[in-house]
Amino acid sequence: MGEYSLGDAMKKFLNQSQLKGSIQALQIEEVWEQIMGKTVARYTDKIQIHGQTLYINTTVAPLRQELLYQKEKIIARVNEALGEKSIREVVIK
Repeated sequence: MGEYSLGDAMKKFLNQSQLKGSIQALQIEEVWEQIMGKTVARYTDKIQIHGQTLYINTTVAPLRQELLYQKEKIIARVNEALGEKSIREVVIK
């Protein structure tokens, strides 16, 4: 059995557990305003990650439409904030 640092052990655990998406969603919520701007942050209700999909909820129809056009930019910015390419798809609800 190999030896791991505590940080490496935590990363390995998170990668294998279902907690990873929840923790990443919390990380994104903390920097969402910096990533997308104040207006988008104000009118998005909930951010979730399931697998490699980011779910964004908003009740503002024009914003929903605008976010649909920006999917690739959102993926790039979120992956940059997370420091890894873990998001491959965005679903706007």
